[in-house]
Amino acid sequence: MNALPARVVRVVALLTFCFSAVGHAEPIPVRYAQGSSHGFLALKTLGGVTIAIGESTQTVHGDRVTSRLVFHFRDGSVDDDVTVFTQREVFRLVTDHHVQHGPSFPKPIDFLIEMEKGDLTFRAEDGTVTKEHMDLPPDIANGLPPNLLLNILPSTPETKIAYLAPGKKARLVRISIKPTGSVPFSVGGSPRKATDFTLHVELGGITGVVAPLVGKQPDDYHIWLEPGAPPAFVREEGALYEGGPIWRIEEIAPTFKRQP
Repeated sequence: MNALPARVVRVVALLTFCFSAVGHAEPIPVRYAQGSSHGFLALKTLGGVTIAIGESTQTVHGDRVTSRLVFHFRDGSVDDDVTVFTQREVFRLVTDHHVQHGPSFPKPIDFLIEMEKGDLTFRAEDGTVTKEHMDLPPDIANGLPPNLLLNILPSTPETKIAYLAPGKKARLVRISIKPTGSVPFSVGGSPRKATDFTLHVELGGITGVVAPLVGKQPDDYHIWLEPGAPPAFVREEGALYEGGPIWRIEEIAPTFKRQP
């Protein structure tokens, strides 16, 4: 199940409102190359109520991977993210197109990143299209944190990645990824342990100046992986948009109708 959890996380959606100057680090080395996959997910409240069903697909052509994660909400909302990246020794983003709309998303987004050109395209709810050019650092990670996490050793104290917060005027933010302990769980009654990776938005600058712009420090996002070769996705929790509730993403298995 290596490839499926690699596209599970929509953690970067919670960052669409954070402003910060950001340096950049080197892209993450490839330890486990991504493969083709097709799987199913559930988006739930912390109370266990399913609010959306997700479908994750990933295809590989040479060293280029195209992955898509789409959630269809019960209220008609959609969260759809298509990411293209390469995996030649390190992970590098090629394009990322993220769309959110419907009642579950107070601030709809339609944001396209084209790394080679440095072109950013934002389509507003009223149909207005805003384009800008930016010199992008090589470690831009929109759509990539789940893939990157599978390739970060739990013994690594901290890893930092850059992310583009979408908007009419896109901004760079920094995400700090740290392993913050282990959590017990079980599979079929067999006890296991998962590493809790915490993803933290670094606002940067002088807190007293930056904080009023974003309202408050956004909540951390958590992703649990069972260590191994390769690691296995267990669960994740976090908000998918500014000021949104904490939701949980889990894998689900198909159910079959009883045969006549």
